[in-house]
Amino acid sequence: MTEIRLRGPEASLESPRLVEGFPGVGLVGKIATDHIVEHLDMRYYASVHCEGLPMVGVYRGDDRTARPPVRLYVSEEHDLLALQCETPVAADAVETVATCLTNWIVDRNATPIYLSGLPTERDESRPELYGIATGDAGETLAAHDVPIPPEDGLVTGPTGALLNRAAQADHDSIGLVIECDSQFPDPEAAGVLIDDAIGPLTGLEVDVQDLLDRAEEIRDQRERLAQQMQQAGQDESTQAQPLRMYQ
Repeated sequence: MTEIRLRGPEASLESPRLVEGFPGVGLVGKIATDHIVEHLDMRYYASVHCEGLPMVGVYRGDDRTARPPVRLYVSEEHDLLALQCETPVAADAVETVATCLTNWIVDRNATPIYLSGLPTERDESRPELYGIATGDAGETLAAHDVPIPPEDGLVTGPTGALLNRAAQADHDSIGLVIECDSQFPDPEAAGVLIDDAIGPLTGLEVDVQDLLDRAEEIRDQRERLAQQMQQAGQDESTQAQPLRMYQ
């Protein structure tokens, strides 16, 4: 079964942005996307049932509702979509998931913003952020002064597969790469991702102070998932890597 099933009325969108939150190194994309969904009180819009995704039910504390692990949320007010994912995506499902989601994104004339962490030895300095693109989206990155990567690299996991699909179809997509902790959830890097790129690219003002204030709590909550992503193969874990590591 491969489908994306609406969980409410069809949204009225013009040329939406889609923020993607597959888990990966530092969980930066997931933490950033989760924060945006919560901050904007986005509506649960659709469930994703691409072949190979884990057949599990996800529930929250203080809520009886069980939902699929991969979901789409919408804010019509902000012309915005967001993808949440609660589990790793198995390597043999990455290609199917990327194709399934890309077809849906193209049908809705959406421009996806794909998020990836670049594992590094973090200190107290602000992590570096870089932007890559497919189609004509590089012009958008240039207009917002998002820096070009300083060296060759690649993005793995489901995010890398989504970028690959967009490049094959010459469909506009944006990829954001940020330095992050290689072992633990990194809410600070996720906050920089929102402040310096996602916010400007989407026209949103998203307060990240709560994200920073709750950094230790978020690390504790997400540490097990971060460990799962560390143990997963590179095809399962969304992350950026210097290309020299593969040469």
